[in-house]
Amino acid sequence: MNNNLKDDWELIVGLEVHVELGTKTKLFCGCVNQFGDEPNTNVCPVCLGLPGSLPVVNEKAVIYAMQLGRALNCSVGRSIFARKNYFYPDMPKDYQITQYDQPTNMDGYLELPSGVKIGIERAHIEEDTGKTVHVGSTGRISGSDYSLVDYNRAGVPLIEIVSYPEIRTIDQAKEYVEELRGVLLALEVSDAKMEEGSIRVDANVSVRIEGEDELRTRCEIKNVNSLRSLGRAIEYEANRQIDLYENSEIPSQETRHWDESDGRTRPGRSKEDAEDYRYFQEPDLVPLNPNTETIEMIDQGLPSFPSERRMQLATLAQMDVSEIALIVERGHDGFAAETINSGAAPQVVIKHLTNNLSDGLGELTPTAFASLIQMEESAELTSTQAKKVLGELVLQGGRPQEVAAQFGLEAVDTDELETLINQLITDYPDEWERFCGGEKKVQGFFVGEVMKSTRGQADGKVINQILNERISD
Repeated sequence: MNNNLKDDWELIVGLEVHVELGTKTKLFCGCVNQFGDEPNTNVCPVCLGLPGSLPVVNEKAVIYAMQLGRALNCSVGRSIFARKNYFYPDMPKDYQITQYDQPTNMDGYLELPSGVKIGIERAHIEEDTGKTVHVGSTGRISGSDYSLVDYNRAGVPLIEIVSYPEIRTIDQAKEYVEELRGVLLALEVSDAKMEEGSIRVDANVSVRIEGEDELRTRCEIKNVNSLRSLGRAIEYEANRQIDLYENSEIPSQETRHWDESDGRTRPGRSKEDAEDYRYFQEPDLVPLNPNTETIEMIDQGLPSFPSERRMQLATLAQMDVSEIALIVERGHDGFAAETINSGAAPQVVIKHLTNNLSDGLGELTPTAFASLIQMEESAELTSTQAKKVLGELVLQGGRPQEVAAQFGLEAVDTDELETLINQLITDYPDEWERFCGGEKKVQGFFVGEVMKSTRGQADGKVINQILNERISD
């Protein structure tokens, strides 16, 4: 477990992930949904909440929400929009249209690459708020000289995905967000860019003594926008709460903000309960009531998701799912499958894709990749030579045989290696005696001498094989 908590304490985390949907327009009006435009240029009477304006639901946003719900194994049913009342300047009408007791999606789960399933309580539709910028040395409302509000984001369609408090490690929390991001990209319902705020994470953190069943007071860390920050924030907050308990104090239920520069959470406001928001049904919007045919059509149109793709590649390569998870995360699993089906050794395919192709595939084709691996496996090229040829194939494409010939690369013949090693044994009898006596580090000396003599063209595996055969003889 990657928690760095004191012994006997258990971490309890539930995540609320806010996802901006990639529709062309906002949720209840025709304003453009676009990141990075000049402040307050994509606004209208509806998203500014001016008197007499009425919302109209964006059909595409509702379809996207139901697709995401089904992808997260949720039940999709009748839902009602509600007004969530609060008094902050990021919504000029002083309420947010959301879903409360009847959300679109309920009771699902997300399976992580590690095989753990995290339950999802709900995934509901709501409008995003505006963005407040506090001008001053701190960048926060406390100590700022003045504040500015950009309402371009107000009214952008959001899905808030609320997990059950079933996450037990920091790695699981980061894995959950990364897996959810993969689902979003597969569905093409969001660009899922954390750095632009398309995904924002609130982490509800509490701790308890291992073996306890009851949940203790939680604190909510608001708007974390990177996986690294998420891990650091959870770790800090959990240890802060443990210190309070061990000093006979109890944490206050509150929202807190992550301070990246100081590496700590800071108090925000006391956490409201549902009644504080005075929810009531939105009078200007009718309920959403999808029929069975619509849900069946959505199910039939769902793409393959990361969990399914990991299982397919693991089965083809006859490897553990954990060994190929990174390949799927990079989107290289289809390329890997085509290469393996072209006759390449699965273990070598996965090794190269994991270690040597992290920057992308470039001009490399599955056919050329398979041929290169076959040359490496048949000892026509050493692993070092194969890596060099691979780099050229990524840059310029072509056939590996031609690239190898262009650089004058070919593995040294085994007979030549045996002759070299015999000569080294004669020239260095003391070192050979030490090697035969079990001093394994001397093996590196002989390998290095052979590599020096062959200008790095020899295959290290073959050299070690010959050396070990000599000892047996």
